[in-house]
Amino acid sequence: MMSGPLAGIRLIEMDAIGPAPLCGMILSGLGADIVRVCRPGGQVAWDDVGEAVLLRGRANIQLDLKSENGRGGLLRLVEEADGLFEGARPGVMERLGIGPAECLARNPRLVFGRVTGWGQEGPLRLLAGHDINYIAMTGALHAIAQEGRAPTVPLNLVGDYAGGAMFLALGMASGILSAKATGKGQVVDAAMVDGVANLLSLFHAYLGTNVWQDQPASNLLDGAAPFYRCYACKDGGYVAVGSLEPQFFAKLLSGLGIAADAYDQNDRAQWPRMAEDFAKAFLSRTRDAWEAQFAGTDACVTPVLSLREAMDHPVNTARQVFVERHGVKQAMPAPRFSATPGGAGESVSLTIEAALARWRVR
Repeated sequence: MMSGPLAGIRLIEMDAIGPAPLCGMILSGLGADIVRVCRPGGQVAWDDVGEAVLLRGRANIQLDLKSENGRGGLLRLVEEADGLFEGARPGVMERLGIGPAECLARNPRLVFGRVTGWGQEGPLRLLAGHDINYIAMTGALHAIAQEGRAPTVPLNLVGDYAGGAMFLALGMASGILSAKATGKGQVVDAAMVDGVANLLSLFHAYLGTNVWQDQPASNLLDGAAPFYRCYACKDGGYVAVGSLEPQFFAKLLSGLGIAADAYDQNDRAQWPRMAEDFAKAFLSRTRDAWEAQFAGTDACVTPVLSLREAMDHPVNTARQVFVERHGVKQAMPAPRFSATPGGAGESVSLTIEAALARWRVR
């Protein structure tokens, strides 16, 4: 039995790459009972990550959706489910005969979630793309470039995961709340371009009031400000400086041994000299020495940790940000709930009959 705020919610996850598996991991960690539908033979879209992380906490069944029996099995699951989510290109589920029309006909309360890059409508909807393309077309990639350099690729965190998986998870939870209240299901169209555009809302507001220049490395939060960027240290490591507010900026100067009245923080004409002084100062000590120097202060200076360093850092250990399962360190479910805590469950393989029997007895 699953625990968490979504305990009792039954979802079908169609095997996919990109944002769908992370969405399933997140919803499972919050207590949803999820059955992943995989292709026959045990082949999964993400066979290189196994069950330890992205595929944790779900029951897996194998169905040949190109066969009448396979499609029939899926529709039997649909009858018992609160929702289904998939990450195929528009039209794929319809061609298989298991699209929204067929599924909602079987279960009018079903929430049918769809996550794609370009959305179910629009001129690019049938074309391939990846995270880098979606964030390029929304302006996000341009905004995080450094001066005179090609844009930095921010892993696939912004498009696939923030714009896709998180908005799909929100859409599924919202749709299920609505269905519980109204008795009517619906289709959730989660496009990564829509999600990323929403994530950029603060900067749209700044553009509208001329606070933000539509050029990279020219603004307060894009690395132009000397007090909001990263600096190299003596040992080749880096520190991240986020001393935006005046009181935090004062703590930064104090920690660096610079006079409190050395600069006018918001005078852009002084930023080049400020940046040079900060860079020179940070190069005088190692990364860990600077972490110790600023420990316990509000200067907003932190070490730039590698992935493995982050897993073992005392701050993250104290918070229990990570847990080890099957020899693999990974994030604990988030967010955390006081009364209905979630958990990182195990993956199990079931037959269609076993999956149906489990759902029907609850």
